[in-house]
Amino acid sequence: MKKLRLILGDQLNIHHSWFKEKESNTLYVLMEILPETAYVRHHIQKIVGFFLAMRHFAQTLEHQNFNVKYFALDDADNTQRFEQNILSIIQKHSISEFEYQLPDEYRVDVLLKNIAQNLESQHGITTRVFDTEHFLSTRDELAHIFEGKKTYLMETFYRKMRVKYNILMEADGITPLSNRWNFDAENRQKLPKNIVVPPPQYFYRNVSDLVDVLEKMQVTTIGRIEKEHFSWCVTRDEALQLLDHFVKIRLAHFGTYQDAMTQRDTLLFHSKLSFAMNIKLISPLEVVEKCIHYWQNHQKTIHIAQIEGFVRQVIGWREYMRGVYWAQMPDYANLNFFNHQADLPSWFWTGDTQMNCLKHAIGQSLDKAYAHHIQRLMVTGAFSLLLGVHPDQVDAWYLGIYMDALEWVEITNTRGMSQYADGGIVGTKPYAGSANYVDKMSDYCQNCAYDKSLRYGHKACPFNSLYWDFYDRHRDKLSKNPRIGMMYPLLNKMPTEELERILLQADFYKKNVETL
Repeated sequence: MKKLRLILGDQLNIHHSWFKEKESNTLYVLMEILPETAYVRHHIQKIVGFFLAMRHFAQTLEHQNFNVKYFALDDADNTQRFEQNILSIIQKHSISEFEYQLPDEYRVDVLLKNIAQNLESQHGITTRVFDTEHFLSTRDELAHIFEGKKTYLMETFYRKMRVKYNILMEADGITPLSNRWNFDAENRQKLPKNIVVPPPQYFYRNVSDLVDVLEKMQVTTIGRIEKEHFSWCVTRDEALQLLDHFVKIRLAHFGTYQDAMTQRDTLLFHSKLSFAMNIKLISPLEVVEKCIHYWQNHQKTIHIAQIEGFVRQVIGWREYMRGVYWAQMPDYANLNFFNHQADLPSWFWTGDTQMNCLKHAIGQSLDKAYAHHIQRLMVTGAFSLLLGVHPDQVDAWYLGIYMDALEWVEITNTRGMSQYADGGIVGTKPYAGSANYVDKMSDYCQNCAYDKSLRYGHKACPFNSLYWDFYDRHRDKLSKNPRIGMMYPLLNKMPTEELERILLQADFYKKNVETL
């Protein structure tokens, strides 16, 4: 062997140029190692999903006659370190060249750069680095677009991506279809009681053996798993089936109800494709092209607001978050605009709370390793923001619990949009909400121990008092924000006695948060 190529667990792109030609002198290596299971406490389904996808990908390469070395977690020759495993292969196979694809996470980027430097300086191994050939924008494209700007406007970036790839554009290539860039105003409807939500697409398999390996290797996890009925897609063929299911079954109502929440269903009309995309089984461009093609042939039954809402999530928001990540890291991981210091309640790890919205969203996350963007932003995220939880703890929870959570997309959504810890780089205002918003977009309040209409008192919804407490204690940072709207005029007009009762209630809830 001459060349060693490293494939990370989120680089399972069979269409990468690496695989266009078979090279007999090239060895591909994939590794399951303990440090990648332990930098946060991960959901057990997430670790199982990654390892399964990696194993299937390795088998695909082997079936296509590529040379593959796979380190399973409990293999005797697995040193549990990238560099040591690479060195053992280099020595065994007389490797002279090392190649890898650009990692999506900053910590891994630094790690592989250091490994490459050591290989060259200590062993004379040359290194080449390749793009992952997955994203629609480069790492630094957003930074160039907004050069000299303190904040980044997603809408501006989104429009540039639309033009760049001629997506949902008129024939002139500069005018959006229907002369509208954005149908967000049509994408905020509560789920009607009489609408039928279709069943999800599942891919059942027994993962008992892999769960046993995790237990043997003492991997600490969170969440729950049905070992005999693991349902996530972990192969490219399954990802394509999931995409086909989405366009035919769920796309027609995606945009309208993408912000809706209900106890009746966990998935609603969402695609559940993010995990498959984030590990690169399927590309964002083929996803949006498939959806647009289907929409073009079904325009009588699927309104443009549905397809635009989905396209915006994939080529707008997803790419935008990655661009912010690479423009701002590593400093971004330490931002704490409000200087929040509170601890995340222990029931975020159990779902054991009387607040029905949080009980449902957290319980679902523990059961499914999944929650859609509004559950993350306006329920678990908003509560953490109002409570004043330290962003580090919020980051760790989100990064660990969700199947699709990789730092490049998680931290900008969590520390940025959800917690406003970046002071406005991602979002122009904090996404704080009271019980009114939760009730407007869900049926959670109907079966709750707390009263959505009360600001204080024994049964008062904690969201209400914490909402006003949040704005009151951050007057110095938020009162001049033009996007806040009427919050401070309303707060200033509130009778002193009323405000005092609200703030006392909020203080009580903060001190007794473990009992909520």
